[in-house]
Amino acid sequence: MTKVDLEKQFTETMKSIARRADLKAYVEQTPSIFHMLQRAAAKYVTGEDRSAGLEAGRRLINKGYAVSLEYIGENATDVQSCEAALLEMKQLIQNLAERGIAARVSFDLSHIGLSVDDALAFKQLAALGDQTQQTDIELFISMEESAKTEAILAIYERAAAIYPNIGITLQAQLHRTTQYMNDLQAEPRRLRLVKGAYQEPEQLAISRSDALNERYLHLLEQSIDRGHRVSIATHDERIVDEVINRGWALKPGVEFEMLYGIRPDLSSKLRKAGYPVRIYLTYGHEWYLYLCHRIAEYPPNLYQAVIDIASDRPVDSVVDYE
Repeated sequence: MTKVDLEKQFTETMKSIARRADLKAYVEQTPSIFHMLQRAAAKYVTGEDRSAGLEAGRRLINKGYAVSLEYIGENATDVQSCEAALLEMKQLIQNLAERGIAARVSFDLSHIGLSVDDALAFKQLAALGDQTQQTDIELFISMEESAKTEAILAIYERAAAIYPNIGITLQAQLHRTTQYMNDLQAEPRRLRLVKGAYQEPEQLAISRSDALNERYLHLLEQSIDRGHRVSIATHDERIVDEVINRGWALKPGVEFEMLYGIRPDLSSKLRKAGYPVRIYLTYGHEWYLYLCHRIAEYPPNLYQAVIDIASDRPVDSVVDYE
């Protein structure tokens, strides 16, 4: 088995582990394992409360980065949990507005109602839309598993017709995304383009490959040509280099977006070269799935996770960005 094959198999295995509710429950109910993995997660999650996310955001903005903040969570299955998540997001927006921070607030629709009822998800999204109407704060809907794609797109389309500051994340790996991009109306949208972190059946998605990279670049070109504001959300240097070589990186409304703790060296390099860079910050208690995906998308992250777990030194969640 080649190194490429081994990494692909590892990635698929980590994605599968990420979706195992029984494993997540076991980790959360076993203090020794929970605290070990929490040490690994500290490299990618700013902290468990809002103040940690806001402080990390302040530091990055002072260094010339734009920021996106997410209160981690998804698949809330009761109304009370959805309303609690909404309250936290509303407080985050209020804190950003009070500080005059023109940030982006990102979230999963399943965190605020989609796993309960589509109508609840739209109602809660509209509450966030109403709150941000008179601010410079963007709302960005994340994309989830393919089983939720149609519902997410339908809710987004309905909300975007009312609230122009709402954006949507699109996964290049899904065949559905190509159709959606072709069907988009002419008016500019706010898009975040990712490869896709979820393990999907081959009839619905394309696996990590050169073909996926080509599709990503095609969708990106399509977005730019149509005047959409687009965040290039990838750490793949092959794509980053191609974007720069094609002259897209300085087009109006185009930015690189990278996850906190992942390749800060690359983010710093791009910012110093004069390209707009946004850092995606997360905070909260629901870090298990997030950690699994960070390891899955870049296998060398496993090395750092093992080092952090095994070390008896305090883990510093402040990542160094230049």
